[in-house]
Amino acid sequence: MQQAAITEVSARRVSAVDEAGFPDPAEWDKPVPVRFDMDWQGKNEDAGRETEVRLLWTPAVLFVRFVCRYRELTTFPDAEADGYRHELWDRDVAEIFVQPDRFGSRHYKEFEVAPNGYWIDLDIYPGGLARLNSGLRRRVQVNEAKQVWTAELALPVGAIGGRAAPGQKWLVNFYRCEGTDPGRWYSAWRPTCTEKPNFHVPESFGVVQFE
Repeated sequence: MQQAAITEVSARRVSAVDEAGFPDPAEWDKPVPVRFDMDWQGKNEDAGRETEVRLLWTPAVLFVRFVCRYRELTTFPDAEADGYRHELWDRDVAEIFVQPDRFGSRHYKEFEVAPNGYWIDLDIYPGGLARLNSGLRRRVQVNEAKQVWTAELALPVGAIGGRAAPGQKWLVNFYRCEGTDPGRWYSAWRPTCTEKPNFHVPESFGVVQFE
Protein backbone atom coordinates (compact mmCIF):
# COMPACT_ATOMS: atom_id res chain seq x y z
CA MET A 1 0.00 0.00 0.00
CA GLN A 2 1.58 3.29 -1.13
CA GLN A 3 0.36 5.32 1.81
CA ALA A 4 3.20 7.86 1.80
CA ALA A 5 2.11 9.26 -1.58
CA ILE A 6 -1.27 10.41 -0.20
CA THR A 7 -1.04 13.81 1.46
CA GLU A 8 -4.67 14.94 1.64
CA VAL A 9 -7.91 13.59 3.10
CA SER A 10 -11.37 15.06 2.55
CA ALA A 11 -14.00 15.79 5.17
CA ARG A 12 -17.59 15.82 3.90
CA ARG A 13 -20.49 17.82 5.33
CA VAL A 14 -22.96 15.76 7.37
CA SER A 15 -26.61 15.96 6.34
CA ALA A 16 -28.17 13.55 8.86
CA VAL A 17 -27.36 12.42 12.40
CA ASP A 18 -28.98 9.76 14.58
CA GLU A 19 -30.59 10.10 18.01
CA ALA A 20 -27.18 9.90 19.69
CA GLY A 21 -25.85 12.78 17.61
CA PHE A 22 -23.56 10.66 15.42
CA PRO A 23 -23.78 10.50 11.61
CA ASP A 24 -26.33 8.12 10.14
CA PRO A 25 -24.52 5.00 8.85
CA ALA A 26 -25.09 5.98 5.20
CA GLU A 27 -23.27 9.27 5.79
CA TRP A 28 -19.98 7.39 6.21
CA ASP A 29 -20.18 6.27 2.57
CA LYS A 30 -19.72 9.88 1.40
CA PRO A 31 -16.09 10.67 2.29
CA VAL A 32 -13.22 8.96 0.49
CA PRO A 33 -11.25 7.03 3.12
CA VAL A 34 -7.53 6.94 3.71
CA ARG A 35 -5.96 3.64 4.74
CA PHE A 36 -2.57 2.72 6.14
CA ASP A 37 -0.94 -0.53 7.19
CA MET A 38 2.76 0.28 7.52
CA ASP A 39 4.75 1.27 10.56
CA TRP A 40 5.69 4.82 11.59
CA GLN A 41 8.64 4.72 9.18
CA GLY A 42 6.49 3.69 6.22
CA LYS A 43 7.87 0.14 6.30
CA ASN A 44 6.78 -3.39 7.28
CA GLU A 45 3.37 -3.52 5.61
CA ASP A 46 0.87 -5.60 7.63
CA ALA A 47 -2.63 -5.94 6.13
CA GLY A 48 -3.80 -7.59 9.36
CA ARG A 49 -3.35 -4.23 11.10
CA GLU A 50 -4.80 -1.94 8.45
CA THR A 51 -6.49 1.25 9.61
CA GLU A 52 -9.20 3.05 7.65
CA VAL A 53 -10.14 6.65 8.49
CA ARG A 54 -13.08 8.75 7.26
CA LEU A 55 -14.01 12.30 8.24
CA LEU A 56 -17.33 14.13 8.36
CA TRP A 57 -18.20 17.54 9.76
CA THR A 58 -20.76 20.09 10.78
CA PRO A 59 -19.86 23.66 11.75
CA ALA A 60 -19.81 22.49 15.37
CA VAL A 61 -18.36 18.95 15.19
CA LEU A 62 -15.58 17.06 13.40
CA PHE A 63 -16.54 13.38 13.18
CA VAL A 64 -13.80 10.76 12.80
CA ARG A 65 -14.32 7.07 12.16
CA PHE A 66 -11.51 4.55 12.60
CA VAL A 67 -11.91 0.98 11.33
CA CYS A 68 -9.02 -0.99 12.78
CA ARG A 69 -7.96 -4.51 11.89
CA TYR A 70 -6.09 -6.10 14.77
CA ARG A 71 -4.07 -9.15 15.74
CA GLU A 72 -4.58 -8.80 19.49
CA LEU A 73 -6.26 -6.38 21.87
CA THR A 74 -4.39 -4.86 24.78
CA THR A 75 -6.31 -2.36 26.90
CA PHE A 76 -6.23 -0.83 30.35
CA PRO A 77 -8.67 -2.39 32.87
CA ASP A 78 -9.41 0.92 34.57
CA ALA A 79 -10.16 4.56 33.81
CA GLU A 80 -11.90 7.57 35.33
CA ALA A 81 -15.69 7.38 35.59
CA ASP A 82 -16.14 9.11 32.21
CA GLY A 83 -13.64 6.83 30.46
CA TYR A 84 -10.75 9.30 30.50
CA ARG A 85 -7.44 7.43 30.89
CA HIS A 86 -4.08 9.14 31.34
CA GLU A 87 -1.24 7.57 29.33
CA LEU A 88 -3.76 5.74 27.16
CA TRP A 89 -1.08 5.56 24.46
CA ASP A 90 0.67 2.78 26.40
CA ARG A 91 -2.01 0.32 25.22
CA ASP A 92 -3.98 -0.14 21.96
CA VAL A 93 -5.28 3.12 20.54
CA ALA A 94 -6.28 4.94 17.38
CA GLU A 95 -5.19 8.58 17.32
CA ILE A 96 -5.80 11.82 15.45
CA PHE A 97 -3.52 14.84 15.76
CA VAL A 98 -5.14 17.96 14.29
CA GLN A 99 -3.83 21.47 13.79
CA PRO A 100 -6.08 24.29 12.57
CA ASP A 101 -4.25 26.82 10.45
CA ARG A 102 -4.21 29.55 13.08
CA PHE A 103 -1.85 27.64 15.38
CA GLY A 104 1.93 27.62 15.26
CA SER A 105 3.70 24.58 13.86
CA ARG A 106 4.34 23.06 17.30
CA HIS A 107 0.81 23.57 18.67
CA TYR A 108 -1.89 21.01 17.91
CA LYS A 109 -4.61 18.85 19.50
CA GLU A 110 -4.38 15.13 20.19
CA PHE A 111 -7.34 12.74 20.54
CA GLU A 112 -7.09 9.02 21.26
CA VAL A 113 -9.60 6.21 21.67
CA ALA A 114 -9.10 2.60 22.77
CA PRO A 115 -11.00 -0.56 21.73
CA ASN A 116 -12.83 -0.57 25.09
CA GLY A 117 -13.97 3.05 24.67
CA TYR A 118 -11.45 4.72 26.95
CA TRP A 119 -10.18 8.03 25.64
CA ILE A 120 -7.86 10.98 26.14
CA ASP A 121 -7.69 14.50 24.71
CA LEU A 122 -4.67 16.76 24.94
CA ASP A 123 -3.54 20.25 24.03
CA ILE A 124 0.04 19.88 22.74
CA TYR A 125 2.10 23.07 22.77
CA PRO A 126 5.81 23.99 22.77
CA GLY A 127 7.31 22.68 25.97
CA GLY A 128 4.39 20.68 27.29
CA LEU A 129 0.87 19.31 27.17
CA ALA A 130 -2.37 19.72 29.10
CA ARG A 131 -5.73 18.00 29.30
CA LEU A 132 -7.98 19.62 26.74
CA ASN A 133 -11.41 18.98 28.31
CA SER A 134 -12.86 19.07 24.81
CA GLY A 135 -16.17 17.38 25.50
CA LEU A 136 -15.53 14.71 22.88
CA ARG A 137 -18.00 11.88 22.51
CA ARG A 138 -17.22 8.40 21.24
CA ARG A 139 -18.88 5.18 20.16
CA VAL A 140 -16.85 1.95 19.90
CA GLN A 141 -17.61 -1.59 18.71
CA VAL A 142 -15.42 -4.71 18.55
CA ASN A 143 -16.09 -7.53 16.08
CA GLU A 144 -14.03 -10.39 17.48
CA ALA A 145 -14.98 -12.77 14.68
CA LYS A 146 -13.54 -10.43 12.03
CA GLN A 147 -10.83 -9.01 14.31
CA VAL A 148 -11.92 -5.46 13.62
CA TRP A 149 -12.72 -2.67 16.05
CA THR A 150 -14.49 0.51 15.00
CA ALA A 151 -14.53 3.86 16.77
CA GLU A 152 -16.50 6.99 15.98
CA LEU A 153 -15.37 10.24 17.59
CA ALA A 154 -17.34 13.48 17.77
CA LEU A 155 -14.81 16.27 18.34
CA PRO A 156 -16.17 19.74 19.15
CA VAL A 157 -14.76 22.24 16.67
CA GLY A 158 -14.68 24.93 19.36
CA ALA A 159 -12.28 22.85 21.44
CA ILE A 160 -10.04 22.21 18.45
CA GLY A 161 -9.88 25.94 17.82
CA GLY A 162 -10.39 26.12 14.08
CA ARG A 163 -13.33 26.87 11.80
CA ALA A 164 -15.17 24.12 9.93
CA ALA A 165 -16.48 25.43 6.62
CA PRO A 166 -16.22 24.54 2.91
CA GLY A 167 -12.76 25.32 1.59
CA GLN A 168 -11.06 25.27 4.97
CA LYS A 169 -7.83 23.30 5.28
CA TRP A 170 -6.33 21.99 8.50
CA LEU A 171 -3.29 19.82 9.13
CA VAL A 172 -3.80 16.28 10.41
CA ASN A 173 -2.25 12.88 10.97
CA PHE A 174 -3.60 9.51 12.09
CA TYR A 175 -1.86 6.79 14.09
CA ARG A 176 -2.32 3.34 15.65
CA CYS A 177 -0.63 1.46 18.48
CA GLU A 178 -1.17 -2.23 19.17
CA GLY A 179 0.27 -4.99 21.33
CA THR A 180 3.05 -5.12 23.88
CA ASP A 181 6.84 -5.06 23.79
CA PRO A 182 8.72 -6.68 22.27
CA GLY A 183 7.03 -6.34 18.93
CA ARG A 184 4.63 -3.53 19.77
CA TRP A 185 3.11 -2.06 16.59
CA TYR A 186 3.22 1.66 15.80
CA SER A 187 1.75 2.85 12.51
CA ALA A 188 1.05 6.20 10.87
CA TRP A 189 -0.89 7.52 7.89
CA ARG A 190 1.88 10.01 7.14
CA PRO A 191 5.11 8.34 8.28
CA THR A 192 7.17 10.31 10.80
CA CYS A 193 10.38 8.49 9.80
CA THR A 194 12.00 8.91 13.21
CA GLU A 195 14.58 6.41 14.45
CA LYS A 196 12.36 5.33 17.34
CA PRO A 197 8.55 5.47 17.36
CA ASN A 198 7.49 9.10 17.70
CA PHE A 199 4.19 10.57 16.52
CA HIS A 200 4.93 14.14 17.61
CA VAL A 201 6.37 15.25 14.29
CA PRO A 202 4.05 17.95 12.91
CA GLU A 203 6.27 18.33 9.85
CA SER A 204 4.83 15.00 8.69
CA PHE A 205 1.17 16.07 8.92
CA GLY A 206 -1.06 15.88 5.88
CA VAL A 207 -3.99 18.11 4.93
CA VAL A 208 -7.70 17.73 5.65
CA GLN A 209 -9.85 19.56 3.12
CA PHE A 210 -13.38 20.53 4.20
CA GLU A 211 -15.88 19.95 1.39
